[in-house]
Amino acid sequence: MTGNYVEFTEEMKKEYTVLVPNMLPMHFKMIMRVLKNYGYNMELLETEGKHIAEKGLRYVHNDTCYPAILVIGQFLDAIESGKYDPHKVALILFQTGGGCRASNYVSLLRKALAKAGYGYVPVIAFSFGNIEKHSGWNITVSLYLKLFCALLYADLLMNLQNQCKVYEKNPGDTDLVCEKWLAKLTSGNKAMPLSGGKKAKELYKTILDDFAAIEKVQKPKLKVGIVGEIFVKYSPLGNNNLADFLVKNGAEPVIPGFIDFLLYCIYNVVLDKKLYGFKSFIYTAYGMVYNVILKRQKELIEAINEHGVFDAPTPFDETLTLAKGIISFGAKMGEGWLLTSEMVELYHSGAKNIVCTQPFGCLPNHICGKGMMKPLKEKYPDINIVAIDYDAGATAVNQENRIRLMLSNARLALEEDITKTAPAKKDTETVQV
Repeated sequence: MTGNYVEFTEEMKKEYTVLVPNMLPMHFKMIMRVLKNYGYNMELLETEGKHIAEKGLRYVHNDTCYPAILVIGQFLDAIESGKYDPHKVALILFQTGGGCRASNYVSLLRKALAKAGYGYVPVIAFSFGNIEKHSGWNITVSLYLKLFCALLYADLLMNLQNQCKVYEKNPGDTDLVCEKWLAKLTSGNKAMPLSGGKKAKELYKTILDDFAAIEKVQKPKLKVGIVGEIFVKYSPLGNNNLADFLVKNGAEPVIPGFIDFLLYCIYNVVLDKKLYGFKSFIYTAYGMVYNVILKRQKELIEAINEHGVFDAPTPFDETLTLAKGIISFGAKMGEGWLLTSEMVELYHSGAKNIVCTQPFGCLPNHICGKGMMKPLKEKYPDINIVAIDYDAGATAVNQENRIRLMLSNARLALEEDITKTAPAKKDTETVQV
C-alpha cells in the first residue's frame, strides 16, 4: 500500500460519490453505469481547459508524466469546484502496473491531496492485480465479466461512432445513437450477454443496423489512425480533442480498441513463460483468460464482417504478428511492441496516415512509437506518420498545425490515388466517315 492510504469502506459506498478521470469517454461511461447497477455512485469528470494542467502543476513536479499532471489536476479542480462535499467524495485510478511512470500515479495523487489539505479523501487503485484492499470496493468474478462485456461493447460503439460521424448528413445523429445504446446496454444486469453466442450475435446485428441507418453523405474521406500512450491516445483532455479535430477537418479517425490493450497486458504475462521459462499455474490461468477474451473479440469481428457495412478491427492474434522483424516482443514497457504493431495494422487496414501521440519524455513511447518511424518508413514507403508530443508547456495550435500539414500531404496522395484508379474518359466525339 502507498503512503497516506485511506480505506474506502462499505459505509462510504452508500454515501460517497466516486469521481472518475476522463481517459476513455465511451468505455468509462459504460463501466460507470455498470457499477451503478451494483450500488456505486460514479461520476465521470469531463472538465477541460488549460487550468486543469495548471492545477496539476501546482502539486506535481513538471518532470512527471503529463497524464499524471492532468488526472491529478482534474481531481483537485473537481474537489475545489464547490460542486462536491470533499468529505463525501472518493477518487478512483485504473492501474496496470509495470515499469512506467504511470505506476506512481496513486502515490503522486495521495501526496498531492495531502499537500492541498485533502489527505482524508480515499483513493481507490482499481487493478486486476488487487494491489490494494478496500472493504467498500468488492469486485466479484461476475462483475469482472460484466466489466469486460462493457469494454467489448464500448469498443464496438467507439468503432462505429468513428466510422459514421464524419459522414453523417445531420450533425449529432451519431452521438444520439451512441447515447441510446449506452443507456440500453447498461439498463440492467442482463442487458449484455455474458457468454456470447446467439444472443450476443443478435444484439451486435441490432446495434450495427442502427448505426447503418444513420443518414450519411458518401464521399472519400481520409482515414487517420491514432496510436500512442494510452491516456493521450484516448482522452480528449490529454490529446486536445484529437478525434473531433480530425472529424472537423474532414478525416475519419481510426482508433484501435481498448480490448487490444487488455489482451496485450495479458499476453505479456503468457509471453514471460515463453521468454524466461517460468513454471507456475498463474501463466496457465492467464493463457485461459487470454483465449476467452480473444474468442469474444473474434465473435464481434465476425458479426461486423457478416453485416457487411462497416470495417471490422483486426483480431489481436493477427495484430501481434505484424511487429515481427521490426521490434522485439521483449519491448513491453508501457504500450511496448503493441504500439508498433498497431501502426502496421492501421497501414494494412487502409489508415496509412497516423498520428502517434505521446507525453513528452515518455521513454517507452519514444522508442516503440517515434523510434519505429524510420524502420516502418523503410518497409512501407507510403506510410505517413506524425509524432505529436503532449505536454503542459506545448500549445494546441502548434500540435494542430503539424497535424494539418500531415492531412494536407495525405490529401494530395489521396487525390493522386483517385486519379490513377479512375477509368479513362471515353472519346464522345462523332467521327465522320
